Amino acid sequence: MEKKISSERIYEGKIINLRKDKVLLPNNEFTFREVIEHNGGVAIALENDDGKFFLVNQFRYGSQKNMLEFPAGKKEKGEDSLSTAKREIIEETGYSGKDYMYLGSIVPTGAYLEEIIDMYYAKVDMFYGQNLDSDEFIIVEQYTLDDIINKIMKNEIIDAKTIAMAFKIKEIKSLTNINITNYIK
Repeated sequence: MEKKISSERIYEGKIINLRKDKVLLPNNEFTFREVIEHNGGVAIALENDDGKFFLVNQFRYGSQKNMLEFPAGKKEKGEDSLSTAKREIIEETGYSGKDYMYLGSIVPTGAYLEEIIDMYYAKVDMFYGQNLDSDEFIIVEQYTLDDIINKIMKNEIIDAKTIAMAFKIKEIKSLTNINITNYIK
């Protein structure tokens, strides 16, 4: 295991911070690690009564392309994941969810990013209307799970959290052979 010797904040931003750590390696040599600090996020697979899931289509600046993905958002400092999920699903889709089920978490890029994304499944509840941030431009689309997986297999969906969630949900649905809500606690 590597041991942190010192840490220097290089950049402090609205969404991320960047630090440079000096570390001691297992072979007793020193090196540096650059780490992106992030509060973490959530992603929500919201399913309607017709068995369709809400996906958001939005331009992602870092990838320089529109991406189709499950709705997601970042946790505010001190906010628990379920509260974030409930807030973000309304903001992005306009719908609230009910019967939330925790699907686990993923680490998008563990080599240099501290972000952990908690994943949830929920059934659609009530419509409130989108409440997007001023810099968000999101189109909401609906797809069956089979459509989502087909898009993944054709590389039309390349978002990691969406891929992970789609296959987790597919596996849960195949195990229950009835309905994912049997797994909701």
